[in-house]
Amino acid sequence: MNALLYLSTVLIWGTTWIAIKVQLGPVPIPLSIAYRFFLAAAVLFAFLAWRGQLRRPRGEALGLVAAQGLTLFCGNFLCFYYASHYLPSGLVAVVFSTATLWNALNARLFLKRHISPQVMAGGALGLAGIVTLFWPQLAGHNADSGMLTGLGLSILGTLCFSAGNLLSARLQALGQTPLTTNAWAMLTGATILLAGSLAAGLPLTLDSSPRYLGALVYLAIPGSVIGFTAYLMLVGRLGPERAAYCTVLFPVVALNVSVWLEGYRWTPLALAGLVLVLAGNVLVFRQPARRTALPAASRAA
Repeated sequence: MNALLYLSTVLIWGTTWIAIKVQLGPVPIPLSIAYRFFLAAAVLFAFLAWRGQLRRPRGEALGLVAAQGLTLFCGNFLCFYYASHYLPSGLVAVVFSTATLWNALNARLFLKRHISPQVMAGGALGLAGIVTLFWPQLAGHNADSGMLTGLGLSILGTLCFSAGNLLSARLQALGQTPLTTNAWAMLTGATILLAGSLAAGLPLTLDSSPRYLGALVYLAIPGSVIGFTAYLMLVGRLGPERAAYCTVLFPVVALNVSVWLEGYRWTPLALAGLVLVLAGNVLVFRQPARRTALPAASRAA
């Protein structure tokens, strides 16, 4: 089950960039994100009602779900969408890939979880691989005020993503399922985005072209309903630090899709980066060796 959830998350979120690029256009970014999560929440609510599992979070869970909506389904996406205006996609991918390390550190600070040196080393190895993959793009980008703004937004978006991971882990510890919490959190995030758009005076437009609507459906159902549910189930089953290694593999999937759609060509440097990423993946998920107890006679000797 863990392997299926992990593979589903990587493949789905590694291809959503195509749909996101299609959505960039006449519709303001906050509204496009709001449309995505209103639709995703509607699908989840319909599914939960059909299963007879539609429940409203109460007590501590209610506040945690609202915070998850603000961080994971609002702030996270706003930061990364706007960061892409200032930075090349490669640098944005590198910053987002640090989620593995942030999750491990935050889980230690806020959940008192033990930081596994193996996970930290694997995350660092994967990050080195991503930097190697995108080095030509990164080296050609000059530092300026716009770059600093983009870096700040990317780091803030990654921290929002990490916070949403920890909130989900806490909610699952309280017995809440990702399907239920995602439905309410997505509705919360979409409502905040819509309210902010109205307050900012953004025009409430909707692109009715088949390309835009097709991208919206893909982002809402596979990208959000399936992708976020699978990922947050991994957070509950593996812990936020191991689950977040998905973020290192997303750019690898995206580059392979780009081979077919955009003519991307693998270079020796990019292949070296891919090897580092895969090695980090092996290190993160390898089970630590168990020490076998010595016989009593051997201990006495």
